[in-house]
Amino acid sequence: MSEKIWFITGASRGFGREWATAALERGDAVAATARDTATLDDLVARFGERVLALKLDVTDRAADFAAVAQAHNHFGRLDVVVNNAGYGQFGMVEELSEAEARDQIETNLFGALWVTQAALPFLREQGSGHFLQVSSIGGITAFPNVGMYHASKWGLEGISQSLAQEVAGFGIKVTVIEPGSFSTDWSGPSARHATPLPAYDAYRAQVAEARAKRVRSPGDPVSSSTAVLAVVDAEEPPLRIFLGVGPLAIATADYESRLATWRKWDEVSAAAHGGRS
Repeated sequence: MSEKIWFITGASRGFGREWATAALERGDAVAATARDTATLDDLVARFGERVLALKLDVTDRAADFAAVAQAHNHFGRLDVVVNNAGYGQFGMVEELSEAEARDQIETNLFGALWVTQAALPFLREQGSGHFLQVSSIGGITAFPNVGMYHASKWGLEGISQSLAQEVAGFGIKVTVIEPGSFSTDWSGPSARHATPLPAYDAYRAQVAEARAKRVRSPGDPVSSSTAVLAVVDAEEPPLRIFLGVGPLAIATADYESRLATWRKWDEVSAAAHGGRS
């Protein structure tokens, strides 16, 4: 089966847009979702009936189920489900409002969960399918001023690893995509910012300077499409894959630090186990 049918959330811009375009350019079909379907008009004009533009707010569970069902009914099957919709919430932990914290989880974690639940019955029935869960290097490590974003992506990582084990017997694959810094508007127009507390102003400036150095050479979202197509075409796709040249070094340093700490405190850990003589 050469042609694949994709369902992509957050297809109006960024990774979702580039991956939808790449899939369409090679002859696949795409159900592309966005809060405003006018942002998808050019794709529809260019690729015609191979694009199904769907208006969707992923935080609406009922709408997620309806959109997935509509896409399945329209194309007859679903091969690749991409949970890409999301945004970055900036703010020190103390600065976050309840609404900001809840909205971040509702979109980045629950939105992906609802779409995944909606698609699973169709993929189980056909005995195949592939979920691409868009996480981040921020899904396995953490930096200051984006704690709530990390919470959403760490949650997505955990639920996706469980999912991969649960659905392997049905012929369904799961890959967690973990991009580093890319030239998207993640930290620009799509980002949200908590009201700053003056107590953190000096540290915030330090964090901003460190981040600027870390992301000074961002990747090209267009180029990321090649990697994503390779993943969906692989007979044995990875559970996790980084996008970009920076994440591996960050992950290596973080995990080596964790292991060193766990080992240093291992005697205390073991003593906590207790036992009877």
